[in-house]
Amino acid sequence: MSRFYVDPDISRAKTLTTDFYTDPAVFEGAKEKLFSGSWQFIGDRGMVHEPGRCYPFTLLENYLDEPLLLTCDAQNNIHCVSNVCTHRGTLVIKEPCKTVNLRCRYHGRQFSLDGHFISMPEFKEVKDFPTADDNLARLPLYAWGPLLFVSLQHTSPPQLYLQDMMARVGWLPMEEFVFRPELSKDYIVQSHWALYCENYLEGFHIPFVHAGLNAVLDFGNYVTELFPYSNLQLGIAKDGEDVFILPASSPDYGKQVAAYYFFVFPNMMFNFYPWGLSINIVKPVTQQQCKVSFLTYVWKEDLFNKGAGSDLNQVEMGDEEVVEAVQKGIRSRFYNHGRYSVTREQGTHHFHRIISEILSS
Repeated sequence: MSRFYVDPDISRAKTLTTDFYTDPAVFEGAKEKLFSGSWQFIGDRGMVHEPGRCYPFTLLENYLDEPLLLTCDAQNNIHCVSNVCTHRGTLVIKEPCKTVNLRCRYHGRQFSLDGHFISMPEFKEVKDFPTADDNLARLPLYAWGPLLFVSLQHTSPPQLYLQDMMARVGWLPMEEFVFRPELSKDYIVQSHWALYCENYLEGFHIPFVHAGLNAVLDFGNYVTELFPYSNLQLGIAKDGEDVFILPASSPDYGKQVAAYYFFVFPNMMFNFYPWGLSINIVKPVTQQQCKVSFLTYVWKEDLFNKGAGSDLNQVEMGDEEVVEAVQKGIRSRFYNHGRYSVTREQGTHHFHRIISEILSS
């Protein structure tokens, strides 16, 4: 039996052993096993809003630490390529810019905006040159409305991770959601990245930790739905609270939906409220620390900071306090694993099952 086996039967299952959080080799190995093949949210089309625009970024800085580059070509097609020159390995583009071609500032190697090699000074004597290896690596890129996602591998289709969320709220006009950097914020949390995700994945703690949120949600009708690599916690509002005006085509038509809380494996949260969307990306830093980025996209300004989507900073403070306490507790010699609430912790069990299956493969 695998070291990280989790029984498919939640009523019998035990949580992941604490080795998952405390073993340095497991933390390091998760880079390739859990993260490199997943799909990661990287921003929106506004970063490369016109032909010639280039936007360098690092995917999961301090963990995967992969230098990448978004570009928009003359046909207005967006590409994601490696930002590492195929000559000597320096970064090709350091700052956001507008250009016709990519030119490495070190030795002048040039590439088209889709990463294809164009030219290289002082290389006419080099034999069997150029080859496909001289192009910048192109990464699979996926767009949902203005939102952009990338994977470091070509192994898993994005629909496997995103389709269930897209189908459920596909009636929302995503092009009308506007990124508001002044309303966005990063939080440094002193806990393992997975502990933060596990806390998000269950509403069990809401009545005990989040008094304000509990006041607007009907906890008795709070349900979790599971999908292959994602899940949904459906927040139903108490009478008189802000809710979505759902179209008849929605499977939730007739329900008083205050919030859609989608988790996409391994580290992304998409929280839809009547005012818009709060995307939370959990970024591993060390075994004891992660950075959580709250990215705010406003749809209806007049509803902002109301209902279930209000006081998100206060909610975050409550979550940080409990997960940081868990981080201290998992190091105890008296704790190895726990059990699941069958009715309230389906999301956490599902998360652990995915981890167990991937680490066992």
